[in-house]
Amino acid sequence: MALMTIIVAVDIGGTHLRAAAYKQDQFQPLSHKRIETRASEPDAFSRLVKVIEDIWPQNEKVDAIGVSSPGPVDPHTGIIMMTPNIKEWRDFHITAKLTEYFGIPSYLDNDANLAGLAEWKFGAGRGHHHVLYLTVSTGVGGGVIIDDRLLQGHHGLAAELGHSTVQADGPLCGCGQRGHLESFSSGTGIERFVADQLKAGRESVLHPNKKNSAYMISEAAKQGDALSIEAYSIAGKYLGIGVANFLHTFDPSIVIFGGGVSQSGPLLFDSFEVSLKEHVMHPRYLEGLVIAKAELGDDAGLLGARALAELKLSSK
Repeated sequence: MALMTIIVAVDIGGTHLRAAAYKQDQFQPLSHKRIETRASEPDAFSRLVKVIEDIWPQNEKVDAIGVSSPGPVDPHTGIIMMTPNIKEWRDFHITAKLTEYFGIPSYLDNDANLAGLAEWKFGAGRGHHHVLYLTVSTGVGGGVIIDDRLLQGHHGLAAELGHSTVQADGPLCGCGQRGHLESFSSGTGIERFVADQLKAGRESVLHPNKKNSAYMISEAAKQGDALSIEAYSIAGKYLGIGVANFLHTFDPSIVIFGGGVSQSGPLLFDSFEVSLKEHVMHPRYLEGLVIAKAELGDDAGLLGARALAELKLSSK
């Protein structure tokens, strides 16, 4: 009888490092641990190694390690080019270091890509062969599955969907460019719009001299605050423009939304649906298209890292 594959999955976050061991054909992990990243402190790699060692199955053969990381990464070389929180990890050869330490293959990809991969294999995208995943949160990230394969691109930088230009002279994005989808439809974009309007003298139940989070703005919108309703309506409008572009490019059968801002419901999605229909080139793109909520929550990073390693092993 063939031995079962065991994968160690790692999810690198700004707040927490997580690791879990998974046995093939079992959804629940054999073991799991979460520790604080302590990103501002040196030697984050040693902390990562320790949390992996703590969940390593005893008397079992682990076949590979999968790693999910924020920030631009090169999945082809296993290099984290930079990650927003761990400043010491620039051009960091994480898979080479893990392979050297543990003696098994290691694989890396961007957290949004792997969340999309996880939703395709374990979550809302099961049974679909062409999947578009968008996380709408502090920023906007994406992952794309085409013919049951994760789109990575020549440099490993494909599917940066939040940095698609939806208005050439639009507001400044966090990346330094103007008019990106993220600058309109992310939590940060919603907060910026409201702050600018309050500064210009717009009336609102929101306080002009305090930071109003996207969640606070959504709550104010539910109470009928006109400025807050407008902020989410604009975010939904540009999200519709962005998704229309993505339908034209990838022609998926399902679009899956994750992230905190996507939990705002009709505040965001009423204007999104109108905008999507207005901007799609032909109604054929919308025939049979499923719009779904992500199902995996905080486990998407771990499950995506697991799925990546399993796919890499199966392709050898």
